[in-house]
Amino acid sequence: MGPIGENELFFILQGLKWTVLLAVIGFIGGGVFGILIALARTSKRRFARLVSSGYIALFQGTPLLMQLFVVYYGVALLGIDVNAWVAVAIAFTLHASAFLGEIWRGSIEAVPKGQTEAANALGLHYVSRMKDVVLPQALKISMPATIGFLVQLIKGTSLAAIVGFIELTRAGQIISNQTYRPLLVFGIVGIIYFMICWPLSHVGSGLEKRMAKAAR
Repeated sequence: MGPIGENELFFILQGLKWTVLLAVIGFIGGGVFGILIALARTSKRRFARLVSSGYIALFQGTPLLMQLFVVYYGVALLGIDVNAWVAVAIAFTLHASAFLGEIWRGSIEAVPKGQTEAANALGLHYVSRMKDVVLPQALKISMPATIGFLVQLIKGTSLAAIVGFIELTRAGQIISNQTYRPLLVFGIVGIIYFMICWPLSHVGSGLEKRMAKAAR
């Protein structure tokens, strides 16, 4: 068994850097498209609702691992050469947009109808009504579920190793193979995941409890 020194720990931290960066890109990109999907899901136009519903069903009904495969190898079949980083960023953005879109759709529908009726009475057009009245309240309602999904997204980045992307879990696997200390290495990796995810989960639980108290 080999030692685990500074070089090994630095390599694991490099993997952590890519895990965090991938989660941030997937969450932000998914958030941008997720809002559009949520608006389409709550649109009065039937075509927009059908398309957005199909999009959500596709990404929620298939494993993230399969989505990574399809994006990575599917883009290559189109004759476009992409590296693993671009492929997983696209896959995680698409994956996150479907889940965030559905979360925010539920939050938009949870906003009291009186708010929309009041906005209509004031003569606000659709963009102003959504931007100034509905979405701020909907995003506040969705915060616990949104943070919960972010935790799942961070842990889901470990699947990116399947297409050659070296994130935290893959970095740990490489070090484990070199040092023959899987229990110690993955113990370190697990602690790192816990240090990232537990505070977020705690914040999400706190927000959920506050909202429950406020609703009483």
